[in-house]
Amino acid sequence: MIEAVLIMLGIGATCGIVLSVASKVFYVWEDPRISQVEYFMAGANCGGCGYAGCSAAANAVVAGKAAPSVCIVAGPEAALEIAGIMGVDPGTAEPLLSHNECLGGHRAADKYYYDGAQTCAALASLHGGRRVCVVGCLGMGDCIRSCKFDAIHMGPDGYPVVDETKCVGCGACETACPKSILTVRTMSQRLLHFNELDDALAPCQQTCPAEINIPQYIDQIRKGDYAGAVNTIRERNPLLLTCGRVCPHPCESYCRRGLEDEAVSINQLKRFVADWEMNSGQRLPIPCAPDTGKKVAVIGGGPAGVSCAYFLRRLGHTVSIFEAMPRLGGITRYGIPEYRLPDQVLDWEIQGILDLGVEAYTNHILGRDFTIQSLREEGYEAIFLGIGAWKDYALGVPGEDLKGCWKGIEFLSKVAGAPDKKVPVGKRAAVVGGGNSAIDCVRTLLRLGVEEVYIVYRRTRKEMPANEVEIVAAEHEGVKFQFLAAPVRVIGDDNGHVTGLEYLTMELGEPDASGRRRPVPVEGSETVLPVDMLITAIGQQPEIDFLEKEAEKDNLAITRWNTFDNDPELLQTSLPYVFTGGDAATGPSLVVDAIGGGRRAARSIHQYLTGEEIKTSPKSLLKKHIPESLFKTVPGVIKKPRTPMPELPVADRITSMVEVDLVISEKDAVHESHRCLHCCRLCYDPEVPETPPEAQVVAQG
Repeated sequence: MIEAVLIMLGIGATCGIVLSVASKVFYVWEDPRISQVEYFMAGANCGGCGYAGCSAAANAVVAGKAAPSVCIVAGPEAALEIAGIMGVDPGTAEPLLSHNECLGGHRAADKYYYDGAQTCAALASLHGGRRVCVVGCLGMGDCIRSCKFDAIHMGPDGYPVVDETKCVGCGACETACPKSILTVRTMSQRLLHFNELDDALAPCQQTCPAEINIPQYIDQIRKGDYAGAVNTIRERNPLLLTCGRVCPHPCESYCRRGLEDEAVSINQLKRFVADWEMNSGQRLPIPCAPDTGKKVAVIGGGPAGVSCAYFLRRLGHTVSIFEAMPRLGGITRYGIPEYRLPDQVLDWEIQGILDLGVEAYTNHILGRDFTIQSLREEGYEAIFLGIGAWKDYALGVPGEDLKGCWKGIEFLSKVAGAPDKKVPVGKRAAVVGGGNSAIDCVRTLLRLGVEEVYIVYRRTRKEMPANEVEIVAAEHEGVKFQFLAAPVRVIGDDNGHVTGLEYLTMELGEPDASGRRRPVPVEGSETVLPVDMLITAIGQQPEIDFLEKEAEKDNLAITRWNTFDNDPELLQTSLPYVFTGGDAATGPSLVVDAIGGGRRAARSIHQYLTGEEIKTSPKSLLKKHIPESLFKTVPGVIKKPRTPMPELPVADRITSMVEVDLVISEKDAVHESHRCLHCCRLCYDPEVPETPPEAQVVAQG
């Protein structure tokens, strides 16, 4: 018995020693994070994430092969916990959703018929698919069959429709689609996507500097989903109230309907839904990614600055705006008169951006109250320079500094900042220039009581760069136009006050670099225009005196136009942590250009903050057009009248700063939305049945 016990003990001891040695020799270490990550997964082992169960998914997360949001069942809360375990940017924890940008379906023509192929994959292998459109949906439903969550169905127009309430972002549909029509992206990825050559884009969307999905929001208006339309616009443009009032809508110049009829009034539809939200008594919620802990300083509270701040905040970053003026808005507040953009409208719009958690510091002047270097010392990891172009060009003629002489932006800013919107004016005034600022000046002068107002321009009306609708409005209000007139000197009295503007009559010669015919003076044609007030509005450039106090001023490259030298795709300056946009990057341009620049800069700043390579897609469009999407004719269009812009009668508007252009009615918005051909890259609807207004359902969102 004793011997047996001893033998058993010996065997046990031997086994223990062997196992102890084996554990050292064959030891396999498992990262403790794997079990922690797996704990926060659903435990369903459904395979919807693409991995063979939750354990495999957890291993993939720890190995860096999957995002914290890999589990499609557990939800965003679990993804945040997993992001915390991994110590990664919690922004990667955003939920994924599938999106279909192709709205063509069966509208695209077939280039061949083949009954033997009943799947998109099979069709795509035959000469790229049967559809004429190279990126268009083939319509055989591979994506629908791949979805295990019943989140995709074939719509009535022959293309797949995603139900976002059921979509879990597993990516099966994206994998199944041979044309990459369906893309699975997070909110941040959608915000950061820019137009590319392979995208399904209508010509109007390609033209829009903010890259708004115009056909989609017009379709939502047509269906009565006004909240959806607002959200579609806001994914690209946070200043839809502003743009609805001041944008010259370059998109409409590429509207396909305009080839056979009048273009759709795209901007009026944008204003309609923007005003609908403002007047509804509620703000639609704007989601933001989880906080990243990264700090960004935005210098300049104009359209570029507030747009950049908006997109950065939605991407999860902490943003502070530093503005030199008493209130945010930049040129939209201090350069655009109230009769075009009321202060209360701008206030409402900007407040919505601040409510996302953006801090604003007004009356903070760069170079006086702070520097770029001091912001860096305060922990701001990136800087956006959106300081605008506030320095007016001078005429360069004798006498332009006499009393009664103003510069354009100087005058408009003075009026905007006055408590009663009034400044002292004369009886006869001339404004030199032909752009939008010049028109704003003359129309403002009329409202301030000037009896006779002139535009003095060295070319003809045809060459004026101002918006046509603004020129027409000025004509209706009684502004007089002195064309082919080039100022040569300003005449003053003994008290140093302006009494007249001397100009030379011009004639147009050969076109210059801008494509416009160059004005040539007519010898001996000197003429004096009697005035007691003169405003010069011939252009602006950025004010860059602040650089004198910057430690790295020699490393910040400046162009000969006083703009910050930058890559137009990336908007990164020669200082890697400094980015720019708006007029400070491009020179004076459209408000919508500044908004687009703000978003483009936000993407580059996001890449910089997250350690990614700052780059754009090699297929980026950047204001170019997809050649095959541009038509010469659009058969099947039945002409319908374009909705006119409602406006106050001249007699009711000329004596005050009351808003001139009004919002269209719901009935007119429905009519105008049905004029849209619902275009995509090649597809369009030549005629869309119009639903009676009483059948429209207004979605509250």
